[in-house]
Amino acid sequence: MSTRQPDIISARRVGSARRTRWARLMGAGALASVLGLGTVTAVASPMLPASRIVAVDWQQPGGSSSSPWGQYQSGQDSSASSSTSTVNSEPATAEESTGVVLIDTVLTDGEAAGTGIVLTGNGEILTNYHVVEGSTSIKVTVMGTGKAYTATVVGHDQTDDVALLQLKSASGLTTATIDDDTVSTGNKVTAVGNAGGTGTLTAATGTVTALRASITTESEGSTAGESLKSLIETDADVVPGDSGGPLLDAQGEVIGIDTAASSGTEIDGYAIPIERALTIVKTILSGHETTTVAIGAKAYLGVEISSDTATTYNSNGYGQSRGGYDGPDDTSYQSSTGATVAGVVDQGPAADAGLMAGDTITAVAGDAITSADDLTTALAGHEPGDTVKVTWTDSSGSSHTATATLGSSPLA
Repeated sequence: MSTRQPDIISARRVGSARRTRWARLMGAGALASVLGLGTVTAVASPMLPASRIVAVDWQQPGGSSSSPWGQYQSGQDSSASSSTSTVNSEPATAEESTGVVLIDTVLTDGEAAGTGIVLTGNGEILTNYHVVEGSTSIKVTVMGTGKAYTATVVGHDQTDDVALLQLKSASGLTTATIDDDTVSTGNKVTAVGNAGGTGTLTAATGTVTALRASITTESEGSTAGESLKSLIETDADVVPGDSGGPLLDAQGEVIGIDTAASSGTEIDGYAIPIERALTIVKTILSGHETTTVAIGAKAYLGVEISSDTATTYNSNGYGQSRGGYDGPDDTSYQSSTGATVAGVVDQGPAADAGLMAGDTITAVAGDAITSADDLTTALAGHEPGDTVKVTWTDSSGSSHTATATLGSSPLA
């Protein structure tokens, strides 16, 4: 077993010069996992001085024509372009492509791509949560037929970076074959995925080098570091776009979900063991939420929090809770006087209740609001369709109270 110390991942979206936080104001659901879409900036691992860890997905911000690999877009750590490796992969065969889908998402500030695994003939798709996180729409293309479907997120586990999707009006899909044998170091493996977001599948071969690898994210700005543990580590050349794709054994059976990789002179890939992912799927399908598993759309109010009166930063950034909707800035702020509204969603719950930019929310459903986090907490116990009383102070200092009917978060 490998004695390597945990690697360090930098968790940052690239390509967006500025974002304003649309927080739990919009909902109480997961927004930014440690391996968020477009997370391609990384810092050197103390044990791998010539290597960096990146999330293996791809994001194109704002429809730009930037590099499909994402490493060199604006906001990128300039050091990340050094010591890059030559990726060793081939077009995936028909057998390797069986039960594999391409996932394309639209975000509030761009587009993104990843990979998924077909679990059932009626369109249940397994992928990483960070592949669909923050998406406003999801399109899934089945490689075997070329047919495209719209998809919704049935549920997710942000802690373990797993999501279950459901395709609309799908039937008769060919499923992937799930492995039920013991995985051992030295086993030959093949990582299959939508490398570079090109819309085609590639296959990278390698061997299992460790069975309980840990990767730890580096905190950045207000986004706290997080970690994934007990991952399958391989020397297969996993690259951006492969997120959510299958790690196959020598028999072509799925043993894991490709999730992260290093980039540099040598590549180490990391995959979530399939048995753990399927346990999470079972919990999602049970319909019972847990402390880590969220199911369905979350309630949202539809307001943007301003930083104008902020006095402290939210230590967990915008990735603290589940669901919701973020605008162009992922920095979260707290104000000691309430949650000041920078903007409202047109025809959203807050707008319908009469809130406007410049107002300061002071209470929701009887709970005092002194920060964006308070607003998150206040909404967390509600579902779409619930009615809540919202109290706010307008720019002249007058207090108002109105009833708002909470909507469904538009983001995964």
